[in-house]
Amino acid sequence: MAPPILSYEKLGLVQGEGWLFRGLDIFIGPRDRLALIGRNGAGKTTLLKCLTGEIDTDEGIRKTVPGTRVVLLEQDPNLRGHSRLEDWVLAGKDAPSAHEAAAIADQLGIDLARDTATASGGERRRAAIVRALAQRPDVLLLDEPTNHLDLGAIDWLEDWLNRFKGAFIAISHDRTFLTRLTNSCLWLDRGTIRRAEIGFGGFDAWTEAVYAEEQRAAEKLDAKLALELHWLQRGVTARRRRNQGRLAKLHEMRAQRAAMLGPAGGAKLGLARDEVKTKTVIDADRVTKRFGERTIIKDFTLRIQRGDRIGLVGANGSGKTTLLKLLTGELKPDSGTVSQAKTLSGIVIDQQRKLMAPDKRVRDVLAEGGDWIEVRGHKKHIKGYLKEFLFDPSLTEAPVGSLSGGERSRLLLAREFARASNLLVLDEPTNDLDLETLDLLQEVIADYEGTVLIVSHDRDFLDKTVSVTLGLDGTGKVDVVAGGYEDWVRKRYQAHRKPEKKTVPATTPSAPQAAKAKLSYKDQRDFDRLPGEIERLEELIAADEEALHDPDLFTADPRKFADLTARIERHRAEVEAAELRWLEVAEMAESLGS
Repeated sequence: MAPPILSYEKLGLVQGEGWLFRGLDIFIGPRDRLALIGRNGAGKTTLLKCLTGEIDTDEGIRKTVPGTRVVLLEQDPNLRGHSRLEDWVLAGKDAPSAHEAAAIADQLGIDLARDTATASGGERRRAAIVRALAQRPDVLLLDEPTNHLDLGAIDWLEDWLNRFKGAFIAISHDRTFLTRLTNSCLWLDRGTIRRAEIGFGGFDAWTEAVYAEEQRAAEKLDAKLALELHWLQRGVTARRRRNQGRLAKLHEMRAQRAAMLGPAGGAKLGLARDEVKTKTVIDADRVTKRFGERTIIKDFTLRIQRGDRIGLVGANGSGKTTLLKLLTGELKPDSGTVSQAKTLSGIVIDQQRKLMAPDKRVRDVLAEGGDWIEVRGHKKHIKGYLKEFLFDPSLTEAPVGSLSGGERSRLLLAREFARASNLLVLDEPTNDLDLETLDLLQEVIADYEGTVLIVSHDRDFLDKTVSVTLGLDGTGKVDVVAGGYEDWVRKRYQAHRKPEKKTVPATTPSAPQAAKAKLSYKDQRDFDRLPGEIERLEELIAADEEALHDPDLFTADPRKFADLTARIERHRAEVEAAELRWLEVAEMAESLGS
């Protein structure tokens, strides 16, 4: 293993009246790809700033190899004092060269001459990426790098990081991004940090094993207080298991919608005519919308049923927000019609969330200063309701200004989901949320009895929540696909694939073999590679388990015993992640080959 190029030993930082974290040992090798995971408020962003030296810690020793350049891609960079994006990108003592910045900006599709005052969230994010990457870092610290990026920009960033010769640590809610790029995890949890040499794909299995061991230890102590400390962890574990059932229900919904959206004559509508009418909440018929000479939406038709979960995807500027406004009645079409059910009552949670007054208490936001909140017609005590949204119940008196950005977003979700409604509109709902809150949000959406419209660039989130995807390409065309993001990608791939030459093969290939050429490069690589990788890992597990059978090992060499146990746990998590990924691409291969 190569020696670290950046390390922090016994890092400790006081925040408020106590330690935010203490005794953290962090070592970053020259090619590490680390996912930094932790709940909102755990101190992830603060920790990155400690690693750069931007924040002086109260304890600990920071060491770097001379000449190592550490660069932070901030989540919310301060652009004040700069009239244009380019002025900010090229400012500072470690500013990149104008040539380097211009080259990256061109690839990302960002005009750095844009005024900072009028730049959108996506443009500001792209400018921040240009500034960070153009500095040629050795260690790159990424704080929610995919926020406000469209799918094309996310793909570009993933490709750049795959080629990157240095090390990086990434904080991200984007599970797909982390799964594709990372090979190790740092878990910041209750003021301590754990490291596992597994990619993010094995993170859930690893943490559940840790929680299970902690629970066993607490039960051995027979301490009620110790068990109470784990209410959140047990809830998260149970939620993940319940989500398996919800995913099965979602796949059933997608199958039903696929039949309804099938080609003419290909499938009968699953509902009687009068039942369709009563279940329809939004009916769009041959809708077209233009702005000047540009057609944003062209000849779009869709009947949205009660209980549908509709996802809208596409590049920034492709028309997602326009289509959303057309469907909800906020915008009128130039031609065609959009009608909504008279009983439709919606709530909108958009990406431009105005942060709640910082001096207000959590109690004020949820219950107007009281102890009880009305949650869709039922009274709940605010402490119990806070618990449902992963807050410590003691936070009722905390001022909003003391919460992290992610915690404020979670508080807003808690308030909005309490309202009675039958239409939920979510515009980029995953920004600023931690992974546990995303699990919770998926659960709430699955249990929501009304209709849901979601605009998002979070691929994993869409795959786990929506029954129909509306894909916009910027030309006015809207693809209507039963399923999530991956289903839309497959349809686009099939639509743009060049027709194959009709030749008679010498032998008839099996279905997976025939499908191989149709998979993307990344998917095909995983399809071919993972069976061998799974076999290799299982052999390593078997060898380590054989070594553990020595009855004298624990007494003779307790350190080796602990190392073997940890390695088996890590390899099992890697096997589980590899098996899930292979099943995913195998299903894709089967679908493309059929």
